[in-house]
This record gives sequence, C-alpha cells and structure tokens, in this order.
Amino acid sequence: MDIRHVRRLSVGAVYSVSVLETVAGLPVHPLIVHAAVVLVPLAAIGAVLMAASVRFSKRFGVVVSITAVVGAVASMLARISGGTLGLKVEASQEHMDLGHQMPIASIALAVLTVVVWLFDRGIPGNRRRPWWLVLLVVLLAVTAVVATYLTVMTGHSGAESVWLGR
Repeated sequence: MDIRHVRRLSVGAVYSVSVLETVAGLPVHPLIVHAAVVLVPLAAIGAVLMAASVRFSKRFGVVVSITAVVGAVASMLARISGGTLGLKVEASQEHMDLGHQMPIASIALAVLTVVVWLFDRGIPGNRRRPWWLVLLVVLLAVTAVVATYLTVMTGHSGAESVWLGR
C-alpha cells in the first residue's frame, strides 16, 4: 500500500491529507468509484420509493439512509483519490468537473434521505404528511434524479477518458 501526503489549495485555504493511492499496485480510485456507482443510484431508487410511500419510508428508511450515507462517503473518497490520480494520469476536463459536482449531490441525497426518514417515523399510520414535508419529499425525489444523473455522467466521462484514449 502506498500512502502519500498531499497538499492542495482549495478556495484559498491550504489543507493537507494523507491519501491512500494504491492497493496491491492498483490505483485506489477505480476501486472506490465502483462503490459510489452502485450505492448512490441504489440509494436514489430507495429515496424515490420513500418519497412515494410513508409506509416504505418507515419500513426501509434506515436501510436507504445507510446506503445513501455510505454512497456519499464513497463519492467523496472517489473525488479525493481521483484528484490524487489526476496528478499522475490525464483525465478529461468534463470528468474532473463532474467529479467535483457528484459528491455534492450525493451528500445532499444522504442528508435529505435521513431527514425525511426521521420525520416519516413520527407520522401516524392514519395521517398524511404535512405540506412542508411534502415539499421536502419532492426535493428528495429531484435530488435523487440529479444524483443518479451525475453519477452516470461522471462514470461515463471517466470511462471515456480511460478507454477512448487507448
């Protein structure tokens, strides 16, 4: 395992972080990316089902929330490891731009999923969601679609960077 200490400039602030670059000689970025590519869309499907049904949200909300949080962490790790890999190999500007946007969408998905699940738990079975929670649920569904779109587009542009350049 190769661990490097990386110093970056981000929004005027300097920070340093230890980054795991390789595992068994392979770059860690493609390994982590696969977790994000699976978990974020899976959480998005669950989030849309939660938006459609309070009953589903109460029953499976904890699983969807955990999936969304782990997917968000995976997308953040993919972004960090991609930045480190980008110092060694060239990637398209489109992939780098999408790679910066995707973690934001996946974090928003995770936060909204957890919030909706927590509020849905308190709704009795014979009552509807209040109007403000309905708006939050609509925002959750839209965020799920955006997070899935960004995941697909980021993965596609990354695959093109690797495979079309050969």
